[in-house]
Amino acid sequence: MIENKVLDLGKGPIFPLLLKMSWPSITAMLAMAVANLIDTFWLARLSTQALAALTVCFPIQMIFGAIGVGTGVGAGSFAARMFGAGQHEKAQQTAGQVILLSIALGILTMIPVLIGHDAILRGFGATDDIMPLARQYLVLIVFGSPFLYFLMMVNNLLRAEGRPQLSMYVVLTLSLVLMVLEPFLIFGWGFFPKLGIAGAALAAVISQMISAAVSFYFLQLSTSRYHLTRRHLVPSLSICRSIYQTGFPSVIMNLVVSLVMIVYNHILANFGPLALATLGLCFRINGLVTMILFGIGHGVMPMVAFSEGAGHYKRLVETVRVAVRCSALFSGISSMVLIIFARPILTAFSKDMDLLFMAIPALRLFIATLVLVGPSIVWINMFIGLGKGLTAMLLMITRDVILLIPMLLILPPYLGVNGVWLAQPLSTVLAFFMILTISFRQIRGYLKKIT
Repeated sequence: MIENKVLDLGKGPIFPLLLKMSWPSITAMLAMAVANLIDTFWLARLSTQALAALTVCFPIQMIFGAIGVGTGVGAGSFAARMFGAGQHEKAQQTAGQVILLSIALGILTMIPVLIGHDAILRGFGATDDIMPLARQYLVLIVFGSPFLYFLMMVNNLLRAEGRPQLSMYVVLTLSLVLMVLEPFLIFGWGFFPKLGIAGAALAAVISQMISAAVSFYFLQLSTSRYHLTRRHLVPSLSICRSIYQTGFPSVIMNLVVSLVMIVYNHILANFGPLALATLGLCFRINGLVTMILFGIGHGVMPMVAFSEGAGHYKRLVETVRVAVRCSALFSGISSMVLIIFARPILTAFSKDMDLLFMAIPALRLFIATLVLVGPSIVWINMFIGLGKGLTAMLLMITRDVILLIPMLLILPPYLGVNGVWLAQPLSTVLAFFMILTISFRQIRGYLKKIT
């Protein structure tokens, strides 16, 4: 039986509650990472061109994800604050707006893609030899955008009302359906037709539709605090404005990640394929740790939002303190393990000695300051929970655009490829002290209210 008990974000010990709020998000994010790896695995077996077409379409899908995640973060933050303030009607209206926004954003996404798909694909790097495959994939995948937006938004609403496990079930459903369907539709196993790359897109759309249906079911459960009715579907500009007050900066924050990847790729292309392969290994291994840290951050956000809305400032400060300690401990231990065991870990991915010669010191440099990343993620999510999405966005942009990208441009001419690997830890250190200063100023304000 599905567990749908609602957690009370305003009561009980903080550490156990943080674990309950975080582990479902961590599980879901890891499941999606595995699904993406399997997606790549099957299309690589189909053909090199199919994998290249998927790679070209991936940044476009990241834009879809940025819109869905950003809007969902805004909706979840606002709903959690309204529940904390006892304004349940506004929280319930938020769920109604999410349905309307999913439909509207889906239509706005489909129209330009269906009309100008070739121009869009060329803008993202598609060449003539892969254009037909990329077109097949993109034109099909875009029909899933309304369902993708909806499940991403509801995912945040479920966490906002204290039901993180249900949000996990939504993403697990998405991942499992995709993983099961994909090989059957790509290769025509059994009675299924052989659709090639179109099969991968169709599997994704079907998984999104099923997960969206599961999301709607969870939203309609008798135990749900949203109690969604027709009156909540009436458009509310004020609530949409509140959603995007936090949500729009989150959209920008997610888009910044793709910008950083583009810069990395352009710079490392000058150092050859081994450097690009090294970057891929560093990002994948580093990503396994940061996914867990983001999971902790996802748990912090609704807890902070609820406490702020309820005026429980002492609990808010303690929540952030506990989360910072947990994330620092986990990221610190992870960093030590990766530094000590870099060789055997990387050897499990590749036996190429030239690649290992470059990747081992690169990984150690890349994750040298991982211990500072955990607290930074917690503080950024604290600001999102407080509805200060603009502050969170500026912190992210400063870290990645103002600090990291210039270092990627400045260091390599003097230090070679090692300058690329050093850019990450150096920008992390500078960003940490900036985020620490601004976060402590915010926390001091709440401490004055307590005293």
